[in-house]
Amino acid sequence: MKKLVPLERNEMPRRAPEERKKDFIEVAQGYDDNQALAEANRCLNCKKPKCIEGCPVETPIPRFIQAIRKGNLKEAAAIIKEKNSLPAVCGRVCPQEVQCEANCILNKKGEPVAIGALERYVADKERESGISVVKLENSHKKIAVIGSGPASLTAAADLALYGYKVTVFEALHELGGVLRYGIPEFRLPKAIVDAEISYIKKLGVTFQTNVIVGVTVSLEDLKAQGYKAFFIGAGAGLPYFLGIPGENLNGVYSANEFLTRVNLMSAYKFPEVDTPIYVGEKVAVVGAGNVAMDSARTALRLGAKEAHIVYRRSRQEIPAREEEVENAEEEGVIFNLLRNPVEILGDENFKVKGLRCQKMQLGNEDKNGRRLPEPIDGEFDIFDVDMVIIAVGQGPNPLATRNIKGLETDKKGLVITDENNQTSIPGVFAGGDIVTGAATVIKAMGAGKAAAKAIDEYIKSLG
Repeated sequence: MKKLVPLERNEMPRRAPEERKKDFIEVAQGYDDNQALAEANRCLNCKKPKCIEGCPVETPIPRFIQAIRKGNLKEAAAIIKEKNSLPAVCGRVCPQEVQCEANCILNKKGEPVAIGALERYVADKERESGISVVKLENSHKKIAVIGSGPASLTAAADLALYGYKVTVFEALHELGGVLRYGIPEFRLPKAIVDAEISYIKKLGVTFQTNVIVGVTVSLEDLKAQGYKAFFIGAGAGLPYFLGIPGENLNGVYSANEFLTRVNLMSAYKFPEVDTPIYVGEKVAVVGAGNVAMDSARTALRLGAKEAHIVYRRSRQEIPAREEEVENAEEEGVIFNLLRNPVEILGDENFKVKGLRCQKMQLGNEDKNGRRLPEPIDGEFDIFDVDMVIIAVGQGPNPLATRNIKGLETDKKGLVITDENNQTSIPGVFAGGDIVTGAATVIKAMGAGKAAAKAIDEYIKSLG
């Protein structure tokens, strides 16, 4: 007899929009025990699960869900960490809807199992009860990991589990990379990032901050210190701009700078921490990815009366997660679609006073199936704003690569690697946004995992 399961899933509770848009407390509240069990019971425990195929780090999804059903959360956590060292992060920011959940068999007749919410539930329960780690026997062979974002943290954890002595070198004064400076507190609390890094430290990984490899210390210096292989996971921290008049006006930010000031410099704790940051009354955010949504929602929380998303395509083409778009809409973010900025207007004091936009329409599809935006001749809008945030993507920061001698990059500055994640320098590997350009946290983690395996094979080949 076939198992009958509810077609609709148990939605994770969220704080009310009117309440949450006034502070930086986490929006999604997570499952309680009853909700988690009810959702776990929807899993069919397929003989040939497709959900794992959709996960870049191959989390054993059906196994950890079955452990939840048995009430053994410690076992569930251990199962997840066979493949994923950052489950509390992934449960919050991973786009499960287009990965593991997209492959769930329940999609055929109803809604998929809420895999991300269950992963978060397990990770949070483990953290609340105290994370236990089996003591590892680390070898004397040393590996250096450059950067402390999701790719690097994953590579470091996996290399420690392989038995290596791993040191992570971070350029900034705080650890976590984009997890700390790029994602707002209301979506990914810093305490969660700290807890995940604490687990990796317990695996035996050591961390050094305020170190720029290639500047503070050279690759040759580290080799002389006995490091046998290297992983570069420095991410993509160089913001892109529009190249339009007025981008040099006061009141124009890149999303990278804006979110870094808020996250890394603790502007979200104002007035406890007095971070130098200007927030206008009417803010325009150019772009419609997750970073754009984060920027608009952050601006509202810092006192903006209006926050606008300005995007040259339609609602259907918005690249941000649907969940984040819905959250933004509920919190009052205004969407100005089919508008392409052509000039930022300034006053006599060189401060932003408006954003001039070309009206657009959608034409033929591009190679990815997205309809291309086309300008409507002679039709423009001017938005009355006093602050503009540019959130149209970012690329590799040349500071992370230009001082490493012999490291080959492409014309965009991305590190070139072979099929084994190895760069032009033998024994130096790379992965994540520094190789692919800006992508998702989980894809960076997948790259870090693949590189760790390749490094292990490389070390073993040395004898």
